[in-house]
Formats: sequence, structure tokens, C-alpha cells
Amino acid sequence: MAIFRKLVLWGALLLSVYPIDAHKTILERPKLQWGPKTPGRPFPHSPHRHKTCHVPSSSHSNNHKDIDSAPEIFKAFKQCNRGGRVVLDGTYTIASPLDLTFLEAVDVVLTGTIKFSDNIDYWVQNSFKYAFQNSSAFWRFGGKDVNIYGGGHGLLDGNGQAWYDAFATNPTLLRPILFVLDGLNAGSVTGLKMRNSPDWFNLVANSTDILVSDIDIAVRSESSNPAKNGDGWDTFRSNRVVIQNSHVNNSDDCVSFKPNSTNIIVQGLQCNGSHGISVGSLGQYPAEYDIVENVYVYNISMSNASDGARIKVWPGTDTPFQPGLSGGGGAGYVKNITYDTFYNDNNDWAIEINQCYGQSNQTICDKYPSNVTISDVLFKNMWGTTSSKYDPDVGTLTCSSPEKCVNIAAQNISVANPSGNTPQWICTNMDDGLLDINCVSASS
Repeated sequence: MAIFRKLVLWGALLLSVYPIDAHKTILERPKLQWGPKTPGRPFPHSPHRHKTCHVPSSSHSNNHKDIDSAPEIFKAFKQCNRGGRVVLDGTYTIASPLDLTFLEAVDVVLTGTIKFSDNIDYWVQNSFKYAFQNSSAFWRFGGKDVNIYGGGHGLLDGNGQAWYDAFATNPTLLRPILFVLDGLNAGSVTGLKMRNSPDWFNLVANSTDILVSDIDIAVRSESSNPAKNGDGWDTFRSNRVVIQNSHVNNSDDCVSFKPNSTNIIVQGLQCNGSHGISVGSLGQYPAEYDIVENVYVYNISMSNASDGARIKVWPGTDTPFQPGLSGGGGAGYVKNITYDTFYNDNNDWAIEINQCYGQSNQTICDKYPSNVTISDVLFKNMWGTTSSKYDPDVGTLTCSSPEKCVNIAAQNISVANPSGNTPQWICTNMDDGLLDINCVSASS
């Protein structure tokens, strides 16, 4: 009888959260595993969830207006935290900041559509702010053991067109990131579509043991003002992050490893229109010591990009690069980086190492070499054809001094140029004996 009474009370709790359509099937969590490359351990086990909260759609057919869903979403996470799942299978508008960094043992079943309001003046004042590169966010997830999945149906729409048009006239406009993991320990994001972020699509910050898989990213401007800075993913102060099996059509780095990214794997990505898969930029802030270490980039197809594999660090002095983006003078190191099995299709550079990022004056680069050292880097098994932009050159590996770049190797590289001429690689302060490519000096 006591057990029966507990079951009745538990059933009443479920109904009190949000009514659930008995005929509606809730998508089950996919099997979570990283591979084929792994950080050397299985993805952390996540127990079964035992309660469900359903968030009603925010669309109102009577007046054709959308209300802010943020309060209802927040309420659902409060009620289903610690062992539940929150179901978002309708249409929702988020028009106010949503802080979900308190979560523990929660699944998020996102098979509906979430759209963010484009009230620029409001978001500039009310978004979550990050000191690093003037970043901001609409919402953020954090805590422990959080799995967010959409089965290929869930859609996050950044409603970016108003931001693209405004940024064209105000290049210092503070634009929010579409999706932020901040302080998450053991979590996953799988099976989502992401469209038209105002700025970066994803930031993984201050997090550990993160799996990202089967994400479809695309950006498109409907005006003459292009989308800017639409990085696919940026990792920052995070350890053991795996990003895999995804498609990215964007306007900036496909993936970028920002300061203090360690033990990162990126694999099975198809990237188009990006700035490559990039280490950096690093050394931007004089008071900071930046580290990117133990990164493996595997099985990548990169098309119509400015770069394929890229490492970029700032010079040793302050450098004004773009409105709202300047830096230099910081220190640190890049160590144990591998780019393996990498297809290039119409990329300007197949490989770029730049130790004077943001500065075009070579005299300044020579006078103020970077304080960031680069060592133990391997590029291998790369092929394809570059664009005609720098033909016959297909890559550039430029370091401040031989002491700043140590043990950088290239093996089995067969990248061609459109003209069919012998591919040339610009190599400065490199150990040519480790480079199985046709190196020429910058002045050749």
C-alpha cells in the first residue's frame, strides 16, 4: 500500500508540472559516444531520467503574436532539474535572457523551434556579457550531466538579419552568440539545426567532457549586408571536448580553439565558406597566458574557405585589427596539434601559420615578435586543390623566429593549385627538413 501511495503521488507530480499528450511520443536520448578518435575514455554515463516537463508553445493563433517563452522554459527546468527531462516540441520565442547554468542530471528534448527576438536595443543591454572578445549570449547552459538533443528536427533560429544590417553601420555592435555552454561538466549537444546566428553559433566555455555531434549549421543574409563572425564553434577554457559528424555553412572559423583549450578532438566535419579550423587567435591580451594543447583534427572536408588548417597568434605589441577587435602582447604556447586526413576544395590556403595576426606591417611584425610559441605540430594526409587567389602558392607557414616554432612537420601533402604548376609553400623560420612540401621564401 505504501508503494502504491508513492506511485500515485509521483503521478500527480508529473501532471502538475505540465500536461503531456498521452498519444505524443517523446524522442529518446540517442546513444552518446565519441569516435573514432577519443580522449582516451568513454563518454561519461548519464542515468535514465524519471520525470518529464513539457513546455507549451508560445505561438498564439488568436492575435498572431508570440510571447516570451523564457519564463516558462525556466520554470520547467526548475521543476525537472535533478533527474528529469524538459520537452520543447513546439514553437518558442525567447525575448529575455535565460540563465540555465544551475542544471544537474537533465535531458533537453528539443524537437521544436526556438527563435530569438531581434530587439537589438534590448539585447545589447540585457544579454550575458563575457570579457573575452566582447562576447555576449542570449542564454546559457551549465551544471552537470546535461544532454540536449533534437533528433535532427530541433531548430535554433538566431533571427540574425536585423543584426547583419545593423552591424553594417555599427561595426562595434555587441551581438549575442546563439548557443553557449558555460561551466558544464559532462554534457552533450546532438541532432540540432542552427540558423542565422547574430555572431558565433556556439561557445563551449569553462566546460569539461563535452560531446557535440550531428549538428547542421547554416547562415544566410537576405540583404547586401553579409553575416559576420559566424564561427561554428569556439572552445574557451575547456578540456576534453569532442565535436564530430556535422555540417557547417558559415562566415568565419568552422571551429576555433580559443585560449586554454586542451584535449580537443574535431572529426567528421564538412565545412563550407569558413575561415578554416583554427588554433587561436592567441596572445591577444597582455595580462593573459594562453594555452592550446593536445588537439586532434581528423577527417575534414573544407570547401570555399580562406584557410584549411590554420594557427593564428597575435604579435608582441598592441595591434588595431578591426573595429572592436585589437590586441597583441600576450604570451603562451601552442603544443601537440595534429591535422590528419584533410580535404581542400577551393580554399585560398591549405595551411596557414601566422604569428603576426591582425598586423599587415611586416616591419612591426619583425620588431615585435609574438610571445606565443608553437611546437609539436603535424600536418599529414592532406590533399585537394586550392583556389586561384595565391596560385602557385598553396600555403604559408610564417614564424617570428626559429625559436618560436619548433618541431613543425608536414607529411604526405599532395595539395595542388588550379594552374597545374608546381605547388609552392611560403616557409619562414621553419625547419625545412621536417616539411615534405616545396618550401620557398616569402620574397621568392
